[in-house]
Amino acid sequence: MLLRSAWEACHIGYPGGDLTLDSFQAANGSTFSKPVPREAFVAYGHWFQERSVPDLEQRRVVSVARSTRGYEVMLEDSATIEADRVVVAAGIGPFAWRPPEFHGMSSEFVSHSSDHTDLGRFAQRSVLVVGGGQSALESAALMHEANAQVEVVARAPHIVWLHGGVVQRKLGRAKPLMYAQTDVGPAGISRIVANLGLFCSLPRAVQERMAHRAIRPAGARWLVARLADVPITTGRSVARIAPAGDMVDVFLDDGSTRRVHHVLLGTGYRVDVAKYDFLTEEILERVHRVGGYPVLGRGFESSVGGLHFLGAPAAWSFGPIMRFVSGSWFAARELRDTLANRRMVRT
Repeated sequence: MLLRSAWEACHIGYPGGDLTLDSFQAANGSTFSKPVPREAFVAYGHWFQERSVPDLEQRRVVSVARSTRGYEVMLEDSATIEADRVVVAAGIGPFAWRPPEFHGMSSEFVSHSSDHTDLGRFAQRSVLVVGGGQSALESAALMHEANAQVEVVARAPHIVWLHGGVVQRKLGRAKPLMYAQTDVGPAGISRIVANLGLFCSLPRAVQERMAHRAIRPAGARWLVARLADVPITTGRSVARIAPAGDMVDVFLDDGSTRRVHHVLLGTGYRVDVAKYDFLTEEILERVHRVGGYPVLGRGFESSVGGLHFLGAPAAWSFGPIMRFVSGSWFAARELRDTLANRRMVRT
């Protein structure tokens, strides 16, 4: 599995810092391909953590509750930590989207692409992949290469294939005028969503159109050849699904049926911070939300004083780059500078 983002957008923290992908390669005396392989990026992440936060506490947080001082954070062994502030940077795992027609189905028959670290388990089995974005298409390619019988079904009328940097290379020295280094969005929009001051000043309807355009489901150009022998059915959706012995029957909205061993959902993620099971009901009731996203102000602070959200949950307030590694370039500075200069106001 490979990262879809360009090399220059995959540095954690900030590309001008000391802990870039290039520094990682130099420190380890190794090189790896572009696009960046998943395993290499995971190793880079561990390397980054060991140098930036060497005393990382790795016990799981099971509860974040309000206290007279601010917050009481309970860990998995029942130990507690008192804190004035809590910054939630807990990823998108809980937000994996499973459409309602698949609810109640056993994981033996239906799973989400995020459930797997090795798709080789589907070798010699038939799999229907639902979705038309990178996770669906790359999962289909990997299973096909592991000798699974694969078909992709997508609601969109056609698969969007990215240009693979062709347009950017044609621009030459003019590329920075149309594309930001963050590598989020097409020409022009890329520059706007990377400028958070500008993006956040636009009318909400304009922000939403730009955000949708910047992160619409699409596949990397290097997947086209790998999927040449994989059937891709577009303009269709799953109407219902039913067990059929050790297989399942999948009924599409055109009346056709597929009988397969497994359905893999490459259906993406829908942010809803209520799915962070460590946040108490009291806190969630006081977090102002829009469609599951917390409404955030300076320093990514929510309507509950001292509670901040980073990553994808910040996308409604700060734009689509918050969903990507390159979003950490802004987030790290904004959070640091705000906390350094702001007096605590408890709400």
